[in-house]
Amino acid sequence: MFQRMLTGALFAGAAAGLFAALLHFAFVQQVILLGEQYESGELAHFEAASTAATDGHAHDHSDDQGHDGAETEHGHSHDHGAASDLQRNGLTVLFTVLIYVSYAAILIAGFALAEMAGRRINGVTGLLWGLAGYLAFQLAPAMGLPPELPGTVAADLGERQVWWWLTVVATGGGLALLAYGGKVWMYPLAGAALALPHVIGAPQVEGYLGVAPPEVGATFAARVLGIGLLVWLVLGWIGGHLWSRRRAA
Repeated sequence: MFQRMLTGALFAGAAAGLFAALLHFAFVQQVILLGEQYESGELAHFEAASTAATDGHAHDHSDDQGHDGAETEHGHSHDHGAASDLQRNGLTVLFTVLIYVSYAAILIAGFALAEMAGRRINGVTGLLWGLAGYLAFQLAPAMGLPPELPGTVAADLGERQVWWWLTVVATGGGLALLAYGGKVWMYPLAGAALALPHVIGAPQVEGYLGVAPPEVGATFAARVLGIGLLVWLVLGWIGGHLWSRRRAA
């Protein structure tokens, strides 16, 4: 049983993680890089047009005199930047795969518990489990702590982590009661579990002091949540399909 769960988690998590990394590079990476430019001060939100115009028309002739040396240094920095980008992208893929392998392990452990309770798991039910995982691990926490773009300000990390875990556990427990409870008194309990983290409220900062434009932050959050939905559905379908095939074998 354990080997079956581990193998399913590795395959499903790796496939979902690679799919997530592909979508990340296609839709999210450039938004993150833009946010980092605002965070570092390279770009400024609401920068005066007159300042931009002055910078655009200013010309220092000393730049022309050292042209050869500047080109040599530019070539060196270009090579260094390419190596740094390659390392960053490689680590992004690695950590994304590891994250979704971990999610897959949790999902497939749930499959095992459901099967022990007499429920059959296949690709279709796996999709529903994937949707539940998305609700518990991404959408419900995002209602209080939306995905954070570089250049935004957030509350204390420890407080956010505690609230995030509370939301995941409460949402997962509430969904489990709705799906498998089977008794009338469990439905109000499920509703209370789903609402509890949001009644308590996520930790927030006093005031809004981020340097990135809100439009960029909104684009980032929307794309992260949209990609998360797609990847969780893929994870659930692959995990459920693999689980049903190994059971049949």
